[in-house]
Amino acid sequence: MTQSAPLAITMGDASGIGPEIVAKTLAKAGEGTVVFGSYVVMENIVHRLGLELTVRRIAGPEEARSEPRSIEVVEATQIIAPPPLGSVSAMSGQASFDAIVAAVAAAKAGKVSGIVTAPINKEAMANAGIRYPGHTEILADYGGAKRVAMMLANDDIRTVLVTIHTSLRKAIDQADFDAQMSAIRLANEGGKALGIAAPRIAVAGLNPHAGEGGLFGDEEIQIIRPAIEAARAEGVDASGPWPGDTVYMQARKGRFDVVVAQYHDQGLIPVKYLGLEKGVNITLGLPFVRTSPDHGTAFDIAGRGIADTGSLETALTYARRLVAAQIKTKEGVV
Repeated sequence: MTQSAPLAITMGDASGIGPEIVAKTLAKAGEGTVVFGSYVVMENIVHRLGLELTVRRIAGPEEARSEPRSIEVVEATQIIAPPPLGSVSAMSGQASFDAIVAAVAAAKAGKVSGIVTAPINKEAMANAGIRYPGHTEILADYGGAKRVAMMLANDDIRTVLVTIHTSLRKAIDQADFDAQMSAIRLANEGGKALGIAAPRIAVAGLNPHAGEGGLFGDEEIQIIRPAIEAARAEGVDASGPWPGDTVYMQARKGRFDVVVAQYHDQGLIPVKYLGLEKGVNITLGLPFVRTSPDHGTAFDIAGRGIADTGSLETALTYARRLVAAQIKTKEGVV
């Protein structure tokens, strides 16, 4: 990766709002970016929305000119005509997957400095025969990461998940000691990547009232607390387990920098409640920067020109910030 390498933006599901929010975001601040996806899809949405943008097909990121009012598209998939908007499409599912895989390959080769991903639809990918539960798992697999974690962040709170896309029943089994340690370590690394010298990590409990001393479950005693103690022995400023229903209020007041949540909804509900337009998803543990907006494909408004670009703009801002921090670290800048 070099400082001049552009950021890759995947277009997301072509039947949803992904191409729209990508086009509208790049109309505002597209310099230093390339889109991985379909030229046909991006050209169609620009024309549909009446945006004064030039869409240019390029063979790879190294051909990017980074000109104002221009979208440069790396043809990562084969689409002859734009798929229908607002419905689940196997074609769109395949195209979204192809774009992610191509962007990851470019990131691993150092041709792009990081990846920002527009929303995908899991049902559409499944209809295309692609059996991944979400972005995170695809990125980990193709990116060669042994362990990754989702960090959801906005202006008020940051949270890292111990378990991700799985049933609650399975999440309880998967939230073992090793998973706790991995999430706490990645939360610490993620906080530092965002410029926090010594992140204060709060670990949420799994059970109501963090188990109430074992009355409502003993996972806090048997698994979570030992992991916190082990992390502290490594020099991580970790504490808890804290009750899941109050720890985010404490974080929002400034007591903690990052909250480690035990399962998907425990972490995502507080972040999304505070506003999707400012939420961003950061994947920790990958060998490259990856961020994404904190919302889905919104089929109900696809193609209408009313999709909010706030979360994607935030994701792009975070990606640039993280890439800049990586470059400073590699150059030895303190």
